Amino acid sequence: MTVLSVNVNKIAVLRNSRGGAEPDVVRAATACLDAGAHGITVHPRPDARHIKAADVLALAGLTRARGVEFNLEGNPFAPPRPGYPGFLALCEQARPAQATLVPDGDGQLTSDHGFDFARDGARLRPLVEQLQRLGCRVSLFTDAHDEDAAAQIGHAGNTGADRVELYTGPFAEAMAAGTAGPMLARFAEVARRAQAAGLGVNAGHDLSQANLAAFLAAVPGVLEVSIGHALIAEALYDGLDRTVRGYLSILQRH
Repeated sequence: MTVLSVNVNKIAVLRNSRGGAEPDVVRAATACLDAGAHGITVHPRPDARHIKAADVLALAGLTRARGVEFNLEGNPFAPPRPGYPGFLALCEQARPAQATLVPDGDGQLTSDHGFDFARDGARLRPLVEQLQRLGCRVSLFTDAHDEDAAAQIGHAGNTGADRVELYTGPFAEAMAAGTAGPMLARFAEVARRAQAAGLGVNAGHDLSQANLAAFLAAVPGVLEVSIGHALIAEALYDGLDRTVRGYLSILQRH
């Protein structure tokens, strides 16, 4: 069964908008785990707009105590600065089970593209090796929606990474527009090529209860989905426990 890692970034956005400690990121993550989520994801950014370094360490402690996966996302090329020690330094402190490398710029609102592996592969390889020496499984954020995506996967395999995470934003847009068929075919082909190259396949970005089943039915062998924005939005109406259980019900059917 595909496992669910809940991204709790949006809890931190709400907390930071007011200051103080509420809503509490660790308490929200605990509620998700109590409902059956298989892990927790966060993507701290250098400007600390949501998840902060202290949150990373607190969530590392929680997930370690619960025996579940902690997935830490970030740009390994972003330089450290006050309040942000750098992605590799955070991984060294937190020792997440999985490190997901994402090529987002400082000013990006959200992650919206994968690596160009032909260009970045040589720079990524030593970072992948360093993270693996820390005990992290390494996943690389990758596009799957354009014509070059399938060809890029061979370069991704040359980095030594363990997995790729398919950027599913374009699929979600196509699904909402009623034109998901051709997009799903592309995602399925990229997933098959990744698996043939020895890479596990994760997926994330704009997945929701409305589109997750269709995605999993079409794309083979997805090991993990990381879901945050939609899940937290749905939980505003239905609560975290019910919402997480709703996702788990979809995963159990696929």
